Amino acid sequence: MMFYVGLHQPSDAKHFERAFISVNRLNERSKPLGVSAWIMDSGAFTELSLHGKYRSDVTDYARQIARWKHDPTLRAVVSQDYMCEPFILQKTGLTLEQHQHFTIWRYDSLRHLINHVYVMPVLQGYAAWDYLDHIDLYGDRLVAGAYVGVGSICKRNTNVEAIEEILTAIKRERPDLQLHGFGLKTTALASANVRSCLCSADSMAWSYAARREGRRQNDWREAAAFVRRVMGHATST
Repeated sequence: MMFYVGLHQPSDAKHFERAFISVNRLNERSKPLGVSAWIMDSGAFTELSLHGKYRSDVTDYARQIARWKHDPTLRAVVSQDYMCEPFILQKTGLTLEQHQHFTIWRYDSLRHLINHVYVMPVLQGYAAWDYLDHIDLYGDRLVAGAYVGVGSICKRNTNVEAIEEILTAIKRERPDLQLHGFGLKTTALASANVRSCLCSADSMAWSYAARREGRRQNDWREAAAFVRRVMGHATST
């Protein structure tokens, strides 16, 4: 499993092999990040959790992505999905099914605008069967071996069994899919079952832990220590 460390400051990416960085942090950045590979996040959680909607059009995100079209280290850009946790549904006032449909609509719209970098589709749901329904809704968009994100699991790290159930169900239905897990903490990444289902994962849990324990939440060395712990789990089995 490849691990992409989530970073607040793009300038810190040079200290890592792989990084996961929100488009919201890249507005004034033009220099290469200095990593072997990185993924651009759409900032979806911030938009929906704070505002209950996307405040800008897909074309605005596409323009930001286009600024990086000559960067060969940009592995993928995450499509603008709609998370399905109950508190997010309450914030948007929409149903889970509407979130799934809007996730695909945003994915289709972005793919029509971007052809120089891989646009990562995101599976959304809450129960395991929701994700299987979403696979059906995507249809032939999810080609064999597609690199696909799994959303709405980052707030469930204390319930590792639920994450295992979701990932196992997806892999049973589509064993060919290369899955990326968003926002997983060490509690989930310590599970061999979780790691075996994933091609890659990202996390910024190091920052929250540092702040909670009275250390510097933006210190890249905190992130580096977190990466070592994650990779330690990956090599212990």
